[in-house]
Amino acid sequence: MKRTIISAAIVMLSGLALAQTPAADEPIQPIQRAVNIDLGMVELGKKLYFDPRLSKSGFISCNSCHNLSMGGTDNIPSSIGDQWQQGPINAPTVLNSSLNLAQFWDGRAGDLKAQAGGPIANPGEMAFTHTLAIGVLESIPAYVREFKLVFGKDKIDIEQVTAAIAEFEKTLVTPNSRFDQWLLGKHDALTKTELEGYALFKDSGCVACHNGAAVGGNSFQKMGLVEPYKSSVAAEGRSAVTGQDADRFNFKVPTLRNVELTYPYFHDGAANTLTEAVDTMGRLQLGKKFTKEENAKIVAFLKTLTGDQPNLILPILPPSSDSTPRPTPFAK
Repeated sequence: MKRTIISAAIVMLSGLALAQTPAADEPIQPIQRAVNIDLGMVELGKKLYFDPRLSKSGFISCNSCHNLSMGGTDNIPSSIGDQWQQGPINAPTVLNSSLNLAQFWDGRAGDLKAQAGGPIANPGEMAFTHTLAIGVLESIPAYVREFKLVFGKDKIDIEQVTAAIAEFEKTLVTPNSRFDQWLLGKHDALTKTELEGYALFKDSGCVACHNGAAVGGNSFQKMGLVEPYKSSVAAEGRSAVTGQDADRFNFKVPTLRNVELTYPYFHDGAANTLTEAVDTMGRLQLGKKFTKEENAKIVAFLKTLTGDQPNLILPILPPSSDSTPRPTPFAK
């Protein structure tokens, strides 16, 4: 009984402390560390995420396009897939993707599990089939044992594969950015210039779309709201999913967490720098032309959103039954 009272008091005091920090009144909330995860499934999912044997060529893994040493993306306008095919759209970061309302730029996957199976069977990406991928996994005794240990079943199926990858991806959150430290009461975490940039970010209306813990990812918005956006990429956004003409050029608002690492920007990768991206978004979305000084202040603020990056201790991949072990593909 005494312990319960003490615990309740700690919770009340913690809530009071949070209420006294900037976070209580801001449109952006701190990133929280992953909780309620299955550690066994996470470890299995991590192996699968880095394993190129889930691709037709045996050279492409999830990490190829969503590189965990490069902000969870690949830093090129569009990813290179099977047979050196160039993808149709910029690879969004996998970091903090568990906070998105849906996955992919057009939101065609409702969650991480639904997303995980797509690239494996996409002929322009990993170019395999789910059946062949399962066949490969079933030919590797160590995987057979680990899947049974984690899922308690004798047979491996694609539902288990995507569930494990999704569980690993849930851990790819990036808390403890300097901005989060400021939100939580560390008043000297940001410089005067960075704070002025955040004030501009709010006052200019950027937070209408870029809000919440992920600073985005929680709505679909039209690209080119005030002025038309001209792109060489044919992607039409949400309308490809809904079939509604009103959804043309509506894309999922990208997270701005770790944005200094996830260049180039936009669905077509057309903006190479944050300075260029801020200028374009100001004009096309807000009808505002930022001065050079204002732009620099906003960029300074955006760079405070870089948090703790995922642990890059690479997994040891199970050896194939008919070959010597393949080295884990380098993170970079």
